[in-house]
Amino acid sequence: MNIYLEPGTKAPTRAHETDAGLDIYSRETMLVPAHGNAVFHTGVHIELPHCTAGLLKSKSGLNVLHDITSEGVIDEGYAGEIVVKLYNSGDRDYWVQEGDKISQLLVVPVQYERVEIVNTVNGGTRGEAGFGSTGK
Repeated sequence: MNIYLEPGTKAPTRAHETDAGLDIYSRETMLVPAHGNAVFHTGVHIELPHCTAGLLKSKSGLNVLHDITSEGVIDEGYAGEIVVKLYNSGDRDYWVQEGDKISQLLVVPVQYERVEIVNTVNGGTRGEAGFGSTGK
């Protein structure tokens, strides 16, 4: 996977060779207010391999310890800067420092299925049974 870094940007890294995600770092110090959010420009541009997508996923430590989450999808054809929006669902403000890990990028395979409009769909034995249908 090709990666372009704007000047002064830290490259995505894996802490361990077998880590699924590449850590994405903050380029700035910024407050993520309690029950609010903040947008971080990372300076990272990627060229995803064909038939893949990039998923931005929360760092588990930020989520469990500080109520900070992130989520996003990067399409194969996108070459712009990766931008991470952090959400703070906690009751305390959280300061992100320049150089902190703020999200992780997972590269996953994608199938580009053709969409066909039909009159009905088969859902198997579950049918339309939804939330709570399998019990507690």
